[in-house]
Order: sequence, then C-alpha cells, then structure tokens
Amino acid sequence: MDAPSREVPVVPERTALLVIDLQRLTCDPGGGLYAGRGLSADEARGAEGYFFDRLERVVLPAVRRLQDAARAGGAEVVFTVIQSLTADGRDRGLDYRITGFHVPPGSPDARVVDAVAPVGDEMVLPKTSSSPFVSTTLHYVLGNLGTRHLVVVGGLTDQCVSSAVRDACDLGYLVTLVPDACVSRSRSRHETAIEHVAGYCRVRSADEVVAELAP
Repeated sequence: MDAPSREVPVVPERTALLVIDLQRLTCDPGGGLYAGRGLSADEARGAEGYFFDRLERVVLPAVRRLQDAARAGGAEVVFTVIQSLTADGRDRGLDYRITGFHVPPGSPDARVVDAVAPVGDEMVLPKTSSSPFVSTTLHYVLGNLGTRHLVVVGGLTDQCVSSAVRDACDLGYLVTLVPDACVSRSRSRHETAIEHVAGYCRVRSADEVVAELAP
C-alpha cells in the first residue's frame, strides 16, 4: 500500500494546536531571560529587536487567529512552557542546566503571555527539554484526545519547535508547521529551521490553517 501523504488537511475534531513556550520568560522584555543578563526591558528590546518585532507584529496575532479558529472548530489548544517541577530545578535535563533555564513552579516567568493565554481548562504542560515529547506527558495526552493532526507554533523555530516537529512525525502524527506563527532570534535562523524540517511536515500559513479549522 502506498504511504499516506503528508499533504492532508487537518480534521478539526482530531486536531491539536500546540503552542510552544510563548511565555513571560522569553516573550516579555521584562522576563527572566533578559533580567538574568542584567538587561532592562528597554535594553532587551534593543538587543533582541528582530525577535520582539516579529513576535508582536506577526507571530502573536497569527497564533491568536489560530487559537480562535481551533476553539470555534472543536480542536484542542495545548500549551507548553519552560518550567521545572522542583524549586531548585534538579529535575531539569542537562541541556537546560547548561543553558541556565530554570523556572520554578509558580514563577511569573512560566505564564503564557496574555495575548495568547489559555482559555478555560486548556492544558499547559511544563517542560525541561527542547522537545515537549521528551519531558512531558504530551504524547500520552494527545493519544487520549484522539489527536491525529498536530499544528505546531511558537518558539524558538530552530530549537523547541523543530524538535517537536521531528518527534511528532516519528510518533505518527500528521504535522502542520505554521511559519508565520513561529519566531526565532534572527530571520536566518527562522528560515533555515523551516527549510530543514519541511521534509517532515506540511508547511502552511496561519490563514490557510484557519480556513481548514473553520466549522
């Protein structure tokens, strides 16, 4: 039998929109990532001009449109955030230890930014690895939800997003990546990451996926 195509439109009731790490730690210029470097909010904006411009002008509005469409169409919206399970971060993976990522439980840095915040009882899974499939129950949860199609958005495109796409494909999901709903630290990093994972998944604009999610 021929292998199924990756070019399959999403089926809303079997779809989850996965929003990766759009949290105060990294997506607020006053967040802990920048404060830890000794930067004020204004200095963070200056140092990460591309990131914040794209995030606020393109990515957050695109993610919000996708969320609205997913909720209206009966798809799940699931979030991950960088957050340790312990106050001292002893549960973190080695990569996060080396990077210095530690967001203790209850920290404001773990909150999803207001523009794309969860609604109702939408699930927020704390993670301590790049791929959410490594350090969370995401695969188990998606299986319980009957998820077949996974729409992936968030940041960083070349790190946690690309890791999630590859793992999701290996685990048997039909993955759609939405570049205009993803962000990295530079345009070249973002575009190179999209090029590298395009062979694993569908690549569609937010407007195209919104149309597929329409009830």
